[in-house]
Amino acid sequence: MVNIHIYRSYTVTPSEKTPTTTLSLSLCDQLKLPNHGYQLYLFTNKNHSSSSLISSTNILITSLSKTLTHYYPFAGRLSWIKPQNHLLQLHCNNKGVQFLEATCDITLKDFGSFDSTHVVQKLVPKINYDVPVEDLPLLVVQFTKFPCGSLTLGLSMGRSVLDGSSAGSFISSWAKLAKGESLDSSLIPFLDKTLLDSKILHLPPRFHHHEFSPPPLWENSSNNSTHLSKNPLFATTMLKFTKKQVEKLKNKANNNENKVRGYTSFEVISGYLWRCVSKVRFEGNWNQPTRLTTLVNCRNRLNPPLPMNYFGNATFPTVTQTCSFDDVVNKPFCSVVGKVREAVKKVNDEYVRSVLDYVANQKDMNLLRDKFYNFAKRNGQFGGEPNLYVVGWTNFPFNESDFGWGKPDCMVPGIVNSDGIGKAYILDEANGDGFVVSVCLQPFHIDALKKLFYEDMEMITSSKL
Repeated sequence: MVNIHIYRSYTVTPSEKTPTTTLSLSLCDQLKLPNHGYQLYLFTNKNHSSSSLISSTNILITSLSKTLTHYYPFAGRLSWIKPQNHLLQLHCNNKGVQFLEATCDITLKDFGSFDSTHVVQKLVPKINYDVPVEDLPLLVVQFTKFPCGSLTLGLSMGRSVLDGSSAGSFISSWAKLAKGESLDSSLIPFLDKTLLDSKILHLPPRFHHHEFSPPPLWENSSNNSTHLSKNPLFATTMLKFTKKQVEKLKNKANNNENKVRGYTSFEVISGYLWRCVSKVRFEGNWNQPTRLTTLVNCRNRLNPPLPMNYFGNATFPTVTQTCSFDDVVNKPFCSVVGKVREAVKKVNDEYVRSVLDYVANQKDMNLLRDKFYNFAKRNGQFGGEPNLYVVGWTNFPFNESDFGWGKPDCMVPGIVNSDGIGKAYILDEANGDGFVVSVCLQPFHIDALKKLFYEDMEMITSSKL
């Protein structure tokens, strides 16, 4: 049995005086649940001595303190706005972030496959949600050292405060300061959240925002009792695309349709993954409804664009049209990729402004969050929905995070909650040769997915469909 021993805990605050103020979260921030997202960075076989490990801890804590001087909202706490118990605000009160120092009694190699979320969750900080939100740190770090000299850095980051782009900027800033470098202007966070507020109060939305409508659930014809399980089980796996494989999928999708712009890597990977997941979930009902949800980074889609160093959430959900398993699995590959393209393409400045107006008109934000995140669970389908939720973490600097002992061998997203069933992250391969996809499904679907994933890729790229 693996033994992780957390032997020291620090509270880290900004190294210099920072503003003490209360920030209203943007409407985009308000959409997020007040919980945490997880990342795990692996630095293998670094052969640190005991003295250098102590030095590494001191460097990490000192540089984190300096980083918080710029990213001081991260050292604050959320609270519910009273008397309306449905909107959050952020108190920049300098309560600090938590830094945990830990050891593991086995080598990183013996720890097992990082395909498994059950392995990853041992190395990312656990958050106690039994306490009031006012007492929850927005950042908790777990620095774990192994007998072999390897290191891991596990992060739990408040979802209401930042998205993937902001997380990348924060990690890059921390790593630079850990090496004694200075921050250029692109890494100094822009903290004005009013840019993502509704411009005119009570203006009705101009679009039908299906991303906030209930997702398809398993139809009664499904004979899989695990969809109704009260004790949900989940498992993860890491699948890899080489650049050559992605180019083949692009060529296949692009050859079947005349377009001004060819399909992107994200579009073809998402479409292909949706196809594979639907295929392994198939239980005899080709009419089973399904849809794909993803997030679109709108920093460059707004007019005028947001500053690239905007710190907060600027990713908005979008969904494909609801279709059938037959549409996703049996129609030409370009068809399913085209559905992803349509969902992403529609999120322009006008659409985002309409989303903001839609959110601003909500009487109870808790109901909107619950409908968006927990609809299937509330309807008894603990085994997950027949849908797929894809997060794109490509083109972010996660793999460049050198704190002084080299770049990470890999970064693994921590899908540690069972609510993540039917969720996938697309990341850049650390060596630059393609992409890694971390997928969370019910356990009995994982082996089938791993087999089908590579078999179908060859079949699709060589067929005439």
